Amino acid sequence: MRLNREIKQRNLDDTLEIESVVREILSDVRVNGDEAVRKYARKFDGYEGEFLLDLSSDSLQVGVNEDVDENFIRILERAKAQIEGFHKNQLGESWEIAKENGVVMGQIVRPINRVAIYVPGGTAAYPSTVLMNAIPAKIAGVPEIAMFCPNPNAEVIAAARVCGVNKIYKIGGVQAIAAAAFGTESIPKFDKIVGPGNAFVATAKRIVYGEVDIDMVAGPSEILVIADENANPKYIAADLMSQAEHDKMASSILLTTSEELINEVERELDTQINKLVRKDIIEESLKNFGAAILVSSLDEAFELSNEIAPEHLEVLVDEPMKHLPKITNAGSIFLGEYTPEPLGDYMSGTNHVLPTGGTAKFYSPLGVYSFVKFSSYSYYPRQELSKFKDDVIEFATKEGLDAHANSIKVRFQTQVGDEANG
Repeated sequence: MRLNREIKQRNLDDTLEIESVVREILSDVRVNGDEAVRKYARKFDGYEGEFLLDLSSDSLQVGVNEDVDENFIRILERAKAQIEGFHKNQLGESWEIAKENGVVMGQIVRPINRVAIYVPGGTAAYPSTVLMNAIPAKIAGVPEIAMFCPNPNAEVIAAARVCGVNKIYKIGGVQAIAAAAFGTESIPKFDKIVGPGNAFVATAKRIVYGEVDIDMVAGPSEILVIADENANPKYIAADLMSQAEHDKMASSILLTTSEELINEVERELDTQINKLVRKDIIEESLKNFGAAILVSSLDEAFELSNEIAPEHLEVLVDEPMKHLPKITNAGSIFLGEYTPEPLGDYMSGTNHVLPTGGTAKFYSPLGVYSFVKFSSYSYYPRQELSKFKDDVIEFATKEGLDAHANSIKVRFQTQVGDEANG
């Protein structure tokens, strides 16, 4: 197997056909509510039951306990502790400035009131998605967290219970995004929608953004590895394939100062891939969107990486921490040969909901800050406003907004019984 020396351009744009279908479903659910949701649940998922899954049900508890072994519950709890340990440091604080002249100004941090987590169902169910989305929301103090999943398996339900999800709606696809964004007779309107999905779900999230907040519109997975001549080719090959197995459009890139390392990595790919279940997907991904690029120096590698702005960046070089200041654009950074990317997917504590497609230049990983909002406030006594009034009036006048200026003026106009002078 050979990694490409050039990367084919990934076309991440939604096709007109997808967008047309998505808009039709969104419009139908907006107008017809539950009736439309049931229609699409029946059409796409073959489901005709109740939307709301009763998490307090004894029969559900028994079923989950029978299907999920105690060891996996232990793993979920351990992952939860790791994720909480990292994300609790992201809590913002309200603050206030009280000046001697009586002016008070400040900022209040409040959690978003109602958050919907979208989780793919069936064979594509990911309990880790539940943890990564729900735990930061819980730490932020979001009072209502609901999960939308068309066919939640026992592991996903167990994860929802472990991290404190309040409700589960057995709805998937565009109809789930529509129900969460607009609300229906039985489903409340949510303030934010987070979580991964296919091209239809991603398109739906993009379209409803503005009516409701979203985390991001994520594309196929990406990994970029920066390695020097001392890096272990076995580890590099394994890590490149760990992302290539996600999707035929996943991108896996190696930047290195050693041509010999490139050859060794390619030999390892040929060896290791034969042991993997998703071999065909990995091969297609590496063929179309994989690359091995020889650079003249590590500084050049970091410059190129910053331009690419990868979702996942592994730094497999001597003294990796020393190079951290050189990294300006990356979703999540993995330093050293014993910090492989899959550790971040499940157990390190960092979030695996990350910006893709170069958007790490301006987007951040999902975090507690994704589930709060900020309000500013101020209080000015009359005597302090009087010191600013003329400047505010002049500023408003320059902008042609005389009603703004008047709002200040009327507070200082002499009135009967008012001894104040304007």
